[in-house]
Amino acid sequence: MPAGSPQAPILSCGASDQLEALRRALAPQRWPLDPALLPADALLVGGAVRDALLGRLGERPDLDLVVEGDAIALARGLARRCGGSCVVLDAERSIARLVLKGWSFDLARRMGSSLEQDLARRDYSINAIALPLAALCAPETCDRAATSQRAKAKPGPADGGPADGGPASLEAAAATLRSSGGASDLGPIDPGGGLADLRARRLRALGETNLLEDPLRLLRGVRLACELDFTIDAQTLRWIHTHHRRLGEVAGERVLAELERLAAAPGGAEGLLQVRRLGLLRGWQEARDPQGEAPGGQAPAPEARWLERLTPDRAGRCGLETEEQAWALPLARLAALLPPAALVRLRASRRLQQRSRRLRHWLERLENAEGPGEADGPQGGDLTLAGLPEEERLALQRELEEDLPALVLHLGPREAREALQRWRDSGDPLFHPRPPLDGQQLQERLGIPAGRTLGALLAHLTRERAFGRLAAAAGPDPVLQVARQWLDGGRNGEVEASSRGRRRD
Repeated sequence: MPAGSPQAPILSCGASDQLEALRRALAPQRWPLDPALLPADALLVGGAVRDALLGRLGERPDLDLVVEGDAIALARGLARRCGGSCVVLDAERSIARLVLKGWSFDLARRMGSSLEQDLARRDYSINAIALPLAALCAPETCDRAATSQRAKAKPGPADGGPADGGPASLEAAAATLRSSGGASDLGPIDPGGGLADLRARRLRALGETNLLEDPLRLLRGVRLACELDFTIDAQTLRWIHTHHRRLGEVAGERVLAELERLAAAPGGAEGLLQVRRLGLLRGWQEARDPQGEAPGGQAPAPEARWLERLTPDRAGRCGLETEEQAWALPLARLAALLPPAALVRLRASRRLQQRSRRLRHWLERLENAEGPGEADGPQGGDLTLAGLPEEERLALQRELEEDLPALVLHLGPREAREALQRWRDSGDPLFHPRPPLDGQQLQERLGIPAGRTLGALLAHLTRERAFGRLAAAAGPDPVLQVARQWLDGGRNGEVEASSRGRRRD
């Protein structure tokens, strides 16, 4: 869940103010789902509680609710009543997602005989903090809920209403708390010590078996620590490393989703390096020669160097704007981390595979190109475009026309800024290579048929224009003169080169 604008951490509030601060942050009165329609025993758990306490709650957070009884039936009834949709996530454990006006509510049946048992089954202590929904309902919320319920016939469980047993409604439960004064004292329920870990900025697993219940939790821990800028507890880190191969049991799509979120985090480069150091992706990587894998499962050169460069600070020095960084850094990080075969195994989309493959190809090519890059600060040895022959440089610009910012992160800052300035000019003949005349115009004016010769002529004119030997704004006559000279001269080599230099898919 993306963090919202910075807020004051509720953890810093005194106990008497904490519940009121949580009410303001979570604001049930803003939800598209009327809280009065939820069972009286409903509890808010997981990421929304954690992020509210940290002051990083998004504008439209995903909300996880624990209820007693059949959560799937409840979600279906709410979807019918409120006009949303219901997706069953786990029929065996009775977990369903209610999607309503762009919000997601995950409803899950309580596991075990008590809330404490349910929370003890979760992955990390900071995700095992619960809040009774009734305690979150401030008086004005409950008054609105009461008015709403009186205007309708009270639904039963099948229609999205409260289940039998316990208080008849959230309204009644909240009213009971207010009348007894209990709401002011009822704060987060935290049997696993998650609040202390939040204050210490520490990520701690609730147990080794908790991680293995769903091995994706091994990778999720690295992602959470990176997103929150937390330190992983030493014992937890040992468990992750010990069981790193278990991640291979998880569906590739789920692994990739975690990696994409990690790659998008501000500290994602270091997070992905830690993933490699822990060996979590060994089952997904291409088979390597023993000499190609660094000791301890560390990323082999040049991949470690690639990832180390990919920081927001460097992106700023290279001249990337904020919106460019938002997509270029994640793409560059995934391309640096994962060879093409790994993306296939992870069932990445065809588009991501293509973009990553092209970017990684040119990274590898620039590693071997002649010409030293800028020695800019402590991370000298930047890559450079200067050593590429014209034909390859033009191929690079074609293949990375949309994604060049992801490549310039690896150039020296001065060269990167110059490249970006030209790339942002849609008329630049090198960074957006186009022939000065199209194939139909050349056929009509020169009387040549479609085929390899025409393709090679278009490539020649594009190259002449890209490297300044043909004015970018030249009219048809100078272009046709250059074309006739090429047709009359030695063109066989260029025809062969054109047929070989097809765009990489």
